[in-house]
Order: sequence, then C-alpha cells, then structure tokens
Amino acid sequence: MKELQKWKQLRSRLVFDNQWCKVRQDEIELPTGEIIDDFFVNVRPDIALVVPVTPHQEIVFVRQYRHGVGEILLELPAGGFNPETERAEAAAAREMTEETGYYCQNLIKLATLYDNPVKDTNTIHIFLGKDAKESGQQILDITEQIEVVLVPLNAILDKITQGEICVSGSVAALFLALDYLKIQTSTPKL
Repeated sequence: MKELQKWKQLRSRLVFDNQWCKVRQDEIELPTGEIIDDFFVNVRPDIALVVPVTPHQEIVFVRQYRHGVGEILLELPAGGFNPETERAEAAAAREMTEETGYYCQNLIKLATLYDNPVKDTNTIHIFLGKDAKESGQQILDITEQIEVVLVPLNAILDKITQGEICVSGSVAALFLALDYLKIQTSTPKL
C-alpha cells in the first residue's frame, strides 16, 4: 500500500467574497500527477459551541429555523467567530448568552473538531458549561427567531436516536459532554 500524500496546491483565488460567504477556487495536483483546476473550498469562520448544563441537570438548547435545510431544528447554542480577533471561549460565552439568555461562570474545553473537512476550512470549538444560569433576555440577530428549550440530561440519548436532535456538531458535542460528565442515561437497545 502506498503512503498517503497531501495534495499540492498550485494556485488559489477567491472567486466569491462576501461577509457571509467566501469561496476559494484551488488548482491542485493529485499524488497521481493529475491536475484539477476547479476544486472549490468554502472559507468559513470557526464555530464556538456550548453544552450548557443547568444546576437542575438540564441542557439548554435552542430551537430555530435553518434555511439551508428548510427545517426547524433543536441544537446547542453556537456561532461563528474569527479566531484572529476573538478567543474561542469568549465567542462561546457570547453566543450562549445572546441566543439563550443563560451564562456560565466558566467553560470547559472538550474538543476542537473539523466541521466538514472535504470542502470547508473551519473548526468547531466545543465547550461544556456547568451550572448554567438564566441571566436575562436574548440578544438576537435579525435572522434569528430562537426558542430556548431545556432537556433533562437523561433524555438526551433518546432524543438523538429518535432524530429530534440531528445536527452533527450538537450530537458530537453531546456525546463528548456526556462522556465528560460520565452520565449513563439509558440501557442500550438491541
């Protein structure tokens, strides 16, 4: 078996540049020597995501419409940020407060994961927020209409397996948080 090799980037240019969306067109040489001149990459901001757990052992979720898939989804509070100008932990705390009206005194870093490494440049920074407390009102953007939903820790796995929680970043974060908290929420179903 041949050793895996990285692709060689020959040229790159930004073909679409908007504050909400940037697309890069790369010309690449594969390890086989073949040239592909139109490999498109989405240049995206990093994402800070929080698993906020209340003193009553509930996780604070947001339910909101997601236009890309045309569905109303239950997910964890999260948002984009520029790691050159803001720390991931600060972005996570900001997004949690803006979207939910909850805050945590400290956040525990659980992981940094690639979002979609095939075509996207960003990572997801995942935090656990213990003792999440309500601080007041949400501060929503014009495109956000968010319902705050509290879900007991022991109901999380069932909501994932039933498809009620189906956003990949939220699912990954929940499994990391449950492992960190060492919570056994249900007997595996065969």
